[in-house]
Amino acid sequence: MSRVVSAPAFVRAGENHPSHSGCAWRLGPLKVVVWLWLAFVLASSLTRLGLTGLSLAQLLVAWPDVPRILGLGLLFDVVTGLYVCMPFLFGAWLTPLSWRRRRGPAAVAVVLFGLAVAIFVYLMAAEYFFFDEFNARFNYVAVEYLIYPTEVFGNIRDSYPVYQATLLALAVGAACAWRLRTRIVQSLAEDLPLRQRGLWAGVAVAAMVLSLLAMNLETAASGTNRVAGDLASNGIYAFFSAARNSDIDYARYYATLPPDAAAARVRAMVAQDNTRFLDSGPAGHPLARHVDNSDRGAVRTPHVIILLQESLGSEFVGSFGGRELTPNIDRIAADSIRFDKLYASGTRTVRGMEAVVTALPPVPPEAVVKRRGYAGLFNLATLASQAGYIPTFIYGGYGSFDNMNAFFSENGWRAIDRTDMPKAHFSNIWGIADDELMDNALRQFDAQIARGERVFSVVMSTSNHKPFTFPEGVPGVPSTGGGRDAGVRYADYAIGHFFDQLKQRPWYRDTVLVIVGDHGARVYGREQIPVANYAVPFIIHAPGYAASQTVSTLASQIDVAPTLLGLLHWSYDTQWFGRDILRMARQDGYAMFNHNRDVALLRGTHLATLGFRATQQTETYDPGNGRLTPAAADTDLQQDASAMFQLADQLFHSGAQYAHHKP
Repeated sequence: MSRVVSAPAFVRAGENHPSHSGCAWRLGPLKVVVWLWLAFVLASSLTRLGLTGLSLAQLLVAWPDVPRILGLGLLFDVVTGLYVCMPFLFGAWLTPLSWRRRRGPAAVAVVLFGLAVAIFVYLMAAEYFFFDEFNARFNYVAVEYLIYPTEVFGNIRDSYPVYQATLLALAVGAACAWRLRTRIVQSLAEDLPLRQRGLWAGVAVAAMVLSLLAMNLETAASGTNRVAGDLASNGIYAFFSAARNSDIDYARYYATLPPDAAAARVRAMVAQDNTRFLDSGPAGHPLARHVDNSDRGAVRTPHVIILLQESLGSEFVGSFGGRELTPNIDRIAADSIRFDKLYASGTRTVRGMEAVVTALPPVPPEAVVKRRGYAGLFNLATLASQAGYIPTFIYGGYGSFDNMNAFFSENGWRAIDRTDMPKAHFSNIWGIADDELMDNALRQFDAQIARGERVFSVVMSTSNHKPFTFPEGVPGVPSTGGGRDAGVRYADYAIGHFFDQLKQRPWYRDTVLVIVGDHGARVYGREQIPVANYAVPFIIHAPGYAASQTVSTLASQIDVAPTLLGLLHWSYDTQWFGRDILRMARQDGYAMFNHNRDVALLRGTHLATLGFRATQQTETYDPGNGRLTPAAADTDLQQDASAMFQLADQLFHSGAQYAHHKP
């Protein structure tokens, strides 16, 4: 028996710290690591049980899915727990006995144990709220949000009971540490030889290495039910998997075609009756072509205002078959061209910007707005500048968020954000109130016109976003507590306010006003690509130039820019992927999507989805109920999808998508 050592002051007097010998399976100080690992597995399993119950209630999963969710999920928890506890394991392995028996280190160990448990409990709450918003475990969205802590943490603080969750987590952590303090100190004081501690550490490391070889997030995937696959994974595992693959080699991980075959397919897809390919185009660009709109009449150079609307899905817009929360948008749409089968390319604002401004497909994992090499791309400003405009980007928040100011400034736009505007009467963490944003935009337009300039502007709103706080006194919009419906109503109010003032300007009838959603409100449902959630309104209001009509051709956000320029009768050389919707035959339309690491192409009622690690599947989409059902492989559609995303990735990374005539 080894010498008895006095316990630290916070341990009951008289406790001894024995040093047992002779048992090959003793854990000694490693017992503390095992307890922490068990705490993580317990917290993760309870989280899964809660999320599974929520998903069953919402019919996102079925009871036959539950055994797989819980069984495979436990495996992910066990493996993730090894990763999480590895620092503690190495600490217990390498720290000498004499140091572990000191009061200071022992006290620190107890405190760290409590903090770790508190973090596990806090993550339970965080996962619940993330799942409630996205019907998903932590994914690339969570990784992206952490890059901008000011806006994101401010939004979380204002939208969720953060302080209550933090206090509860700390209380649970403190209670666990206090309850186990004696055992923790006793275990740390046990004399387990370094060699034996190293053996256990080696077993844990071997298990981790084996898990790396044998499993990944695709192991958890459950056919076409995305939610069941997410529930079977672990949130921390999914988060670090997304972070590790945040700059992936697309050609390595997705189904591809020979480069020439891919280029030939995409050329056929983007060709229209008014296009002529320029085989001697910039750097041999396979999509370089001349678009001839002279058959429509003389070139038009009106003022162009594009209202890119935060989280405005078609589900809320009455004139697009939605819930009739938008009387102002509806009255504008009644005297406009309405494209009621347009789909957003992604689930974040930067994806909407990427599509509308550059007409690029949404290649994973990140929009070009935030990628290295974002500057000098061929985009709307390239052509607007050639036509004599000075394009502007106007944003109600801080343009440093999501690299917006840098992206627009380096691509030919003058970036204007809240730092360039008078102090707002109302703002929240995301930006100034939309009606004040619109007032500032109108002042900017008036000033440009007074200088003899033509307006060509993208105005990005912010208010339709959690925490859903708004100015007092807006009819039908509570200043707090109104949730998403209040957000939509307020966004509609701000658009109506802007439109009424615009109509009083002498240059109103010489203006083309575009309203388009940047993405839908949120991702609902269990499908890998929840198509119905991507539907967004696209309206072109041009009373001086075009009669009202409804266009029901399937289309994508990447088609917004070519359609707008077609309406202006511009003839130009281009290298983008989008097409003019007004020149499409109804059966020629298609839309493309990105969700997390999956991409997809919808044509007719068939959806071809390309997944990470070169998976492919075809499903049938029912627009009536928004559901997807498995279908026989549509090889032609899958190859078109592969070609489209593969070529977009290739052209961007090779530099071929840069503007040969930089604005």
